[in-house]
Amino acid sequence: MLMTKKTIQGIFLGIILLLMYLPILILAVYSFMDSAIIGKSGSFTLKNYIYLFHSEDLRTMIFGTILLALVVAVISTILGTLGAIGAFYSSNKLKKPIHLMNQIPVVNADVVTGFSICVLLIVFFKMDKASYIPLVLGLVSLCSPFVYLSVIPRLKQMDPQLYEAALDLGCSPFGALRKVVLPQLTSGIVSGFMMSITLTLDDYFITTYTKPSMFDTISTYVVNATKGAQTDVKTALWALSTIIFLVVIFIVIGMNHTGRKEHDHEI
Repeated sequence: MLMTKKTIQGIFLGIILLLMYLPILILAVYSFMDSAIIGKSGSFTLKNYIYLFHSEDLRTMIFGTILLALVVAVISTILGTLGAIGAFYSSNKLKKPIHLMNQIPVVNADVVTGFSICVLLIVFFKMDKASYIPLVLGLVSLCSPFVYLSVIPRLKQMDPQLYEAALDLGCSPFGALRKVVLPQLTSGIVSGFMMSITLTLDDYFITTYTKPSMFDTISTYVVNATKGAQTDVKTALWALSTIIFLVVIFIVIGMNHTGRKEHDHEI
């Protein structure tokens, strides 16, 4: 009976993984083919990758998206980490409302968040989209709560007396934070940073409502490109999707390996 249950669980897990990753694998296969239609046979080629790296329009879009993602990730990581530390060391009366307020942007619909930020910053405060400030602020408001959620579990695992002990031994509050608390939160901070980059690359609605008219991120560019008949651009985006997927795999493997080494070192 036990073996049967394990077999059913294994089959169910295999089906779920197949449904999740088969479309990505199919896209990756067709990124190496000269067919412009998925499902139609073709021959092996690298033209999609060549076009991806030789197209100035695509290079500009990718570079701009990466730069935006890094800026947003740095700001979000700082705000989310400080917010998590502040909430953790606050009284219970203050801690619970902070946790609740942090949950709202996480569960709120992205389109609602994007439209609300557009109304607040661009319509009410008259901010110019060309300044990139509404775009950065909008994405930071999306990413910071996820950094908070990545850091809080590490704080709960940490000995709450470490900070007070550092103060008793002569550390200044900032020194205790920098030398004692932050090193304990490294894995959570890195996870939040990577999550911020991923969310910035993936977000469409907030970016659409707040970006300058001549600027595109990967998400907005993909939507606009797939609406037209730009075959070369469309197939090059298949190649870009494959590269992003491979980069994510290597990052996840690296983070898991680093986390395992830290766990073994703690033991």
